[in-house]
Amino acid sequence: MTLNPHNPLNRHQETIRVTYQETDGQRRVHHANYLNYFERGRVEMLRAAGVSYRSFEDAGKMLVVTEMNVRYTAAAEFDDVLTLTVETTEIRKVRIRHRYQIHRGDELIVEGDSTIACVDKTGKPAKLPQAFLEHE
Repeated sequence: MTLNPHNPLNRHQETIRVTYQETDGQRRVHHANYLNYFERGRVEMLRAAGVSYRSFEDAGKMLVVTEMNVRYTAAAEFDDVLTLTVETTEIRKVRIRHRYQIHRGDELIVEGDSTIACVDKTGKPAKLPQAFLEHE
């Protein structure tokens, strides 16, 4: 399946400046904060496509992480300006897969892949809204 890269639900890019509280004692980004950056990217990708995640939850559905794989290749540091790219690689009835890359200039800092599932208030799998399924 080929996804249209011009659809805002399929690719999003944003700039992140590393804040001091995101770093460890060596002024490097603590590894767990990259997951926060990934989540920020997913939420902002939805916003850019006109989908409010808050409204999504208010309608009784949630997107939950079921799998996350992260590969660290370098360390970002306090005050670095990073570019986060989020790409949707697959959309099914209930599941979305994303690929993430964070660069400092041309240098790859971290990359990852995730599987996100749509669930209802009880935690049972739920079909994604039509806006998600119209991805091509």
